[in-house]
Amino acid sequence: MPPPPREKFFNIAGPCQARLNYMLPPTARLNVDEIMTLIRGERYFILHAPRQTGKTTALLGLMHQLNEAGEFRALYVNIEPAQAARENVEMGIAAVVECVASGADIWLGQRDARQLAQQILRNTSANNALKDFLESWCAQSDKPTVLMLDEVDALIGDTLISLLRQLRAGYTNRPRHFPQTIILCGVRDVKDYRIHSSSEKTTITGGSAFNIKTKSLRMGDFGEQDVYDLLTQHTTATGQPFTQAALQRVWYYSQGQPWLVNALANEAIYEIAANRDRRITITAAMIDTAKENLILSRATHLDQLSARLTEPRVRSVVELLLAGEEQGDSLPPDDIQYTRDLGLIAMNKPLRIANPIYAEVIPRELTWSTQETMLQETAWYQHPDGRLNMAALLTAFQDFFRENSEIWLARFDYKGAGPQLLMQAFLQRVINGGGRITREYALGRRRTDLLVEFGEQRIVIELKVTRRRSLAVVTAEGLRQTAAYADLCHADESHLVVFDTAAGKLWDDKIYRRDEVFEGRIITVWGA
Repeated sequence: MPPPPREKFFNIAGPCQARLNYMLPPTARLNVDEIMTLIRGERYFILHAPRQTGKTTALLGLMHQLNEAGEFRALYVNIEPAQAARENVEMGIAAVVECVASGADIWLGQRDARQLAQQILRNTSANNALKDFLESWCAQSDKPTVLMLDEVDALIGDTLISLLRQLRAGYTNRPRHFPQTIILCGVRDVKDYRIHSSSEKTTITGGSAFNIKTKSLRMGDFGEQDVYDLLTQHTTATGQPFTQAALQRVWYYSQGQPWLVNALANEAIYEIAANRDRRITITAAMIDTAKENLILSRATHLDQLSARLTEPRVRSVVELLLAGEEQGDSLPPDDIQYTRDLGLIAMNKPLRIANPIYAEVIPRELTWSTQETMLQETAWYQHPDGRLNMAALLTAFQDFFRENSEIWLARFDYKGAGPQLLMQAFLQRVINGGGRITREYALGRRRTDLLVEFGEQRIVIELKVTRRRSLAVVTAEGLRQTAAYADLCHADESHLVVFDTAAGKLWDDKIYRRDEVFEGRIITVWGA
């Protein structure tokens, strides 16, 4: 009797493999008709998408599809090993040539490609080696070549400049003596490359070094139905069901970001030990737990995401989102598009963080060290029955903000959103002991919405900053917004915190607490 089929897994590392992973058709998110038009037109183009969205899986699928059709000779190559050479052009270009030759051997069975590579590298300078290798390699084929170079934007400085210039130099020799089509793949569009050349003592843009690009294609995330189809593959294979609410929760938290979809499912099904029993139904509450576990673990994907927050072009966009400011028209369009290309903000309007998990991760990461050094404990702010005493917590925050805000806010790179971030750090330090915070913020909202869930308690906290507007106007606006958000969340308590930034105002005038009634709802207003 044959052994039972091995159970597949949700993939959270590297390209998907059909024998191991639940997966959608690899080229399903590519516009294959458009790609084929570009290939037949002998065009060079870009395919870019954020990390861990399935680019490699899609390109490998496209390679196999093209080779099986028989019209072209297609090869996928990951040239990331050349990154280690940094700006050593000789080492970097040699690594690229060797990667292409190795790929030709592995995927196309062309063992002589390795010998050709070594011959070229012995006899040709680094600034011509890649061009000469591709000319000789393509001339040996009776079919036009389609070459897919992945992780191009991992290369650094003069090595990347040399690669782009050699591809441009060979362009006129296509299709007989150079690839008919080259697809450059990475996280960013080539126009966003800012390449510092040590040899030329200048910064060169990717657009000028690779001006033979015809088009840039951006691979999208999963659609809502894609998420449901992927998750129910597990149900079909094992019999373990998801509730409809659980499926919807995965979509809500991830908004289709492929790694997040797989990571949430993996966490809920495999990492929560009790759920390895396939008779257990996966519920929305389990997906909530999985989401929180991923964030607290600082998973590699989320850690890489957080590293981008230090980039000036990203900071200019994200800081305004965190602050809820309305100065979006002052942002350079290239910075917005760059932040979109990294996957940090949504592709469509309004300008907002890409998904609720990223919206949670960003303020947590920006205040991580602050949280770690705060002396706050959950037990200090609990009633005897274990419920959260939000009045005591916000009173303590007022005292903390009065005594420490100048020092703590000076530590933040995101100073425009400093008060909101410090408040969230204070809350997170306390809430981590038994609850969670859901955040909502977007450009033009002039507020940050926080929903604190602690046991059965649902508490809304609205954060407002006066900036150049009067306290009365900001408070009136905040009451209306707090009431609307509290109604949406079915909150038990509602609080409005107003940070008064008026110059020269005494702390005794800034710090206050009062209850307001707005549309029948009691809202406690806190000054800071």
